[in-house]
Amino acid sequence: QVHLVESGGGLVQAGGSLRLSCAASGRTFRSYAMGWFRQTPGNEREFVASISRSGASTYYADFVKGRFIISRDNDKNTVALQMNSLKPEDTAVYYCAADQRVSYLTMGVNSDYWGQGTQVTVSS
Repeated sequence: QVHLVESGGGLVQAGGSLRLSCAASGRTFRSYAMGWFRQTPGNEREFVASISRSGASTYYADFVKGRFIISRDNDKNTVALQMNSLKPEDTAVYYCAADQRVSYLTMGVNSDYWGQGTQVTVSS
């Protein structure tokens, strides 16, 4: 089992940057594919980015390609999401997720474990 805690959200102007971090408990962190998802009120949670267990491979939703970068540190049990060139439409609650069952390429809203979420607000 893994416990996830996100941090780093906040208010930023359009065009700015934020870095989200997710700290995971447990000794099996490197056995989990990790991902970031986001959700706005009244909408379903959507995939943002994911990273393989080794950290060597990443996968992004089209709407963040070239702007966001996901990374992980298996020694520190952390995964990060560097968000650049932020847009007002990036405003959402961002969630960290972990899944031991699937590839990073197929992570979805039925992932095993979730953090509590962190609010990101981008003003125009």
